[in-house]
Amino acid sequence: MTLRVNARHGDAASYQAELAAAGLSAMVIGPHAVVLAHPVPVQALPGFEDGRVSVQDGSAQVAAPLLIGHGAEALPTGARVLDACAAPGGKTAHLLELRPDLNLLALDSDPVRLKRVEETLTRLHLGGANVQTAAADARDTATWWDGRPFDAVLLDAPCSASGIVRRHPDVRWLRRASDITDLARTQRELLDTLWPLLRPGGRLVYATCSIFRAEGAGQIAAFLQRHPDANAGPAPGHLLPLTDNPPRTSAPECLPAGDGFFYARLDKQP
Repeated sequence: MTLRVNARHGDAASYQAELAAAGLSAMVIGPHAVVLAHPVPVQALPGFEDGRVSVQDGSAQVAAPLLIGHGAEALPTGARVLDACAAPGGKTAHLLELRPDLNLLALDSDPVRLKRVEETLTRLHLGGANVQTAAADARDTATWWDGRPFDAVLLDAPCSASGIVRRHPDVRWLRRASDITDLARTQRELLDTLWPLLRPGGRLVYATCSIFRAEGAGQIAAFLQRHPDANAGPAPGHLLPLTDNPPRTSAPECLPAGDGFFYARLDKQP
């Protein structure tokens, strides 16, 4: 059970000490990430109801820092950001915890799941005039886009979820071979639709909780051939679902052992 400490309220080391005081053993695996020695109900976590901590797999915690960037590559103050497939809201919240100044639109095609995003933001006290949510299919831009380009886009695309096999081994029996083809088509449509919405010089982070090349490296290689104004930026690529605890370090992010994921950063030429 991996936790993400709300950066507005502390760091992993300080929260580890709180857990120890509550009789819970945990290991720090990142600046704001800890892994419990034994899972517990969220009500047992210090400060959970107050929004000081959330449950989020370690691999999923890579998305927000990757989109925000570091140093000279960090997003500008007040950057306009789209979280294109936001539900249930973990990555949306992480972005706002790290950068409260972002002007963020959280979009999801499922109104019911979008409510989970709103509930998450409420619990974490992350709402405000700079944060909006909308229920719409990201591919149908006429229904939700106001015509203003984004500085950054996070596309955590629908996928086979093959990367969660470490925690949910039954996922192998819940998919058909044809699902990968259908999902890859949706991913391609989302990428091609959202790319024109990005300003020159902006960035798009593509993520899937999948270990399959068709939903990861192969998808991005084809995208780069279709879009000559796109460059591949530094990103972790494919992360395998591991069962060990020690963190895997790859600058600039700490990549803790966790679910299988794929990450790519696409930079739009100025």
